[in-house]
Amino acid sequence: MAGRIAGKVALVTGAGSGIGQATAELFAEEGARVVVTDIDVAAAEAAATRIATRGGQALALELDATDEAGWESVLDRVLAGWGKLDILVNNAGISSGGPLAEATLADFRRVVSVNLDSVFLGTQRAIRVMRGSGGGSIVNVASASGKKASAGAGAYCASKAAVVMLTKVAALEGAPHRIRVNAVLPAGVETPMWEKQPFFQALVRELGDAQKAYAALAKTSPLERFATPREVAAAILMCASDETSYVTGAEIVVDGGYTA
Repeated sequence: MAGRIAGKVALVTGAGSGIGQATAELFAEEGARVVVTDIDVAAAEAAATRIATRGGQALALELDATDEAGWESVLDRVLAGWGKLDILVNNAGISSGGPLAEATLADFRRVVSVNLDSVFLGTQRAIRVMRGSGGGSIVNVASASGKKASAGAGAYCASKAAVVMLTKVAALEGAPHRIRVNAVLPAGVETPMWEKQPFFQALVRELGDAQKAYAALAKTSPLERFATPREVAAAILMCASDETSYVTGAEIVVDGGYTA
């Protein structure tokens, strides 16, 4: 293990797949003890098992990141077992497509709840813990869609833009307590979130497989490809580590030039 966050305790939400899983695995490789949380507890346990088989330390816990009581329970277990929380990655998120004129308020609120409410709850709870223990680092996974609008993604774009601004507020409030708060903004990433979308599934049927669908969608990116989850995890690790000790309130865009 390289040890860039050796000895740290890190909690990652939505860590059962995609960016969250890649982040949890990379954190473990870099010496952290990782709390792998997901609403799908079986996925969290599978990810934690993979980490353990590679020599890392991981604890799998079920967490609906929109549930206040769930946050309290998870943090109580983390503090009881490992005594501290140094890093929080608010990664849990969903997307739902469709024109604004056709969207239901329930669908809009569901996306905002998972993408924004969860970040508020996690950030709030982490600040309460970290300010009493010398500080820490919070990394919120936003999106390039929080900077550049996409038709048919109103709830997603709005929620991710709000995550960016919430990050900046939290950075100002956390600074006196040595708590850094930054946002990582990926664009297209090869994750299950994309593959669950009806438009993506239609593209797969049309083109023949998922890789061809990704390639077709990536034509709008200067690098002409989607990111891998590991590439986004690398940016999250950078923000979480002490290498960026003077970076807070920042937007780290990982988008292959999409918003350039």
